[in-house]
Amino acid sequence: MTEAEKSVMATRRRQKQAVGEGPLTRAALIAVALAFLGIMLIAPLLVVFAEAFSRGAGVFFDALVAPHTMSALQLTLLVAAIAVPANLVFGIAAAWAITKFDFKGKAFLLTLIDLPFAVSPVVSGLIFVLLFGANSALGPWLDEMNIKILFAVPGIVIATIFITFPFIARELIPLMEQQGSSEEEAAVSLGAGGWRTFFLVTLPNVKWGLLYGVLLCNARAMGEFGAVSVVSGHIRGQTNTLPLHIEILYHDNKAAAAFAVASLLAMLALVTLAVKTVLEARFAGSLAAQRRH
Repeated sequence: MTEAEKSVMATRRRQKQAVGEGPLTRAALIAVALAFLGIMLIAPLLVVFAEAFSRGAGVFFDALVAPHTMSALQLTLLVAAIAVPANLVFGIAAAWAITKFDFKGKAFLLTLIDLPFAVSPVVSGLIFVLLFGANSALGPWLDEMNIKILFAVPGIVIATIFITFPFIARELIPLMEQQGSSEEEAAVSLGAGGWRTFFLVTLPNVKWGLLYGVLLCNARAMGEFGAVSVVSGHIRGQTNTLPLHIEILYHDNKAAAAFAVASLLAMLALVTLAVKTVLEARFAGSLAAQRRH
């Protein structure tokens, strides 16, 4: 065992002694946490999969391969494929500007990045209805140019981008602030240009945090309901994403089919959770390696 590892273990022992909780307290806290997770997370997942197979495997697979389900899945993947790269570019640019440069309005920019967290998704959708609707200032011009945003794929993409754009930026900003700009300054002093410094120094240092942010952004993009519900128009086979399709199936008294499609989203969530766990482990290892150096 290295001296660094011994020091870490000694620090953890001192922290545990400082807290001073007894075994009964620890057991009670763990039991409360596990009970809460069981009620709020594990039980709903079990219900989803149990209801999905309640009418048999045939109904389950028929619901998954139904034309409207396939259309909703394709639209969901298309929206995520557009929204995530757009937020990737924005997140990197915003984080790089905020952490590496000083300029007027930096605090205001940080506030704007957090705006989707403070605004209800339904309100966000209504904002786009007021912005692009027929009675808006842009409505007549959009009709004249034959540009359809609301109740079409562009509106769904725009709403999804708005809801998800903080995720990548908010993962990168604290990480870049912690790392500082000393390595970039050293690269520039050695003759590297801005883009070369970014691709060879900045980006490798934040790659795990970047992947983590992309993962969270993608998960939210595929599961978004509120804002997309407002701007989509609920047109079957055209503007329904998987969450909207699940709602329609449930309201049509097709509960087994609704839970079958919901189980597909649940499986995507479990895969996301597994990848998230791997990335967190790699991310923590990368940070520990940087601290040792």
